[in-house]
Amino acid sequence: MVAVHVLNGPNLNLLGTREPGTYGAVTLAGVEERLQRRAEAAGVDLVFRQTNFEGELVTFIQEAGIAGAGVVINAGAYTHTSVALRDAIKGVDALAIEVHISNVHAREEFRHHSYMAPVCVGVICGFGVASYELAFDAIVPLLEKRAAKAA
Repeated sequence: MVAVHVLNGPNLNLLGTREPGTYGAVTLAGVEERLQRRAEAAGVDLVFRQTNFEGELVTFIQEAGIAGAGVVINAGAYTHTSVALRDAIKGVDALAIEVHISNVHAREEFRHHSYMAPVCVGVICGFGVASYELAFDAIVPLLEKRAAKAA
């Protein structure tokens, strides 16, 4: 069965209360509920995790990649600072999509660079929490295609 790991980095546990003008009012639990319904409808296993620790996020990426699962990752601020996350995605050849709730390109200059984008199959940003759903809908057919080739 196809599996998708949705991995969330620092401060995303505050979603729904942190800067609602930028990130909206939906909580991370609300995002998980929406994706779980989508996963059930698509017959996809969903793993949903959040951590404020970079090393733990690296481990989550490695576990997903080694298992052959797709990765939808909102690394938060680590997107702009972490070579380790980039290396984890590349190291396990993870099929990954980078996600951001806000349009990072319309924000501060330091948010315009991503270490992960070059090793991801795509980047989705600026659609609020729907960015997660768009990424899920994009990664599932890619995983199914990869699984069909392996069969």
